[in-house]
Amino acid sequence: MIVKKLPLLLAFVLAVFTVGLSAQRNVTPAIERDPLMEADAKHNLDVAWQSFQLKKAYKGVLSRFEETYAAYPEFSKIDEFLYLAGMSSYYLSDNKGKQKVDLKLEKEKDKFTPERLRENAVAYLSKLVEKYPDSKYKEEAAKTIELIKAAK
Repeated sequence: MIVKKLPLLLAFVLAVFTVGLSAQRNVTPAIERDPLMEADAKHNLDVAWQSFQLKKAYKGVLSRFEETYAAYPEFSKIDEFLYLAGMSSYYLSDNKGKQKVDLKLEKEKDKFTPERLRENAVAYLSKLVEKYPDSKYKEEAAKTIELIKAAK
């Protein structure tokens, strides 16, 4: 009786292992992240959040973002940084925050015009929406993009 069911048992075992192996083959490898770069980027993100929330120092946020993004664009929380950079650019374009823009200064003349800040805000927030659809900042980013575009 067992001998008659042996081919059926073998077929079942083979099917189970085949499904298991094919599922393993489709696993996408995780991005390897440099622990030191992650720690440094995390520190910059924490400082940026403090600057954003407590100090309303939006130019400082942008500086931290630019530094981190240039050095480590694969940061695991880059969506948060894109959100902070986008919102900081948006707020600065409306002259909000404690750090005021001085367009008389040579280094701020091109970088901080309201038009340029709004363009940057849309660029940062659009990148967040497109590349990080599961981000908790996606909805607010999309709403802010619509606000900016509607104001044109």
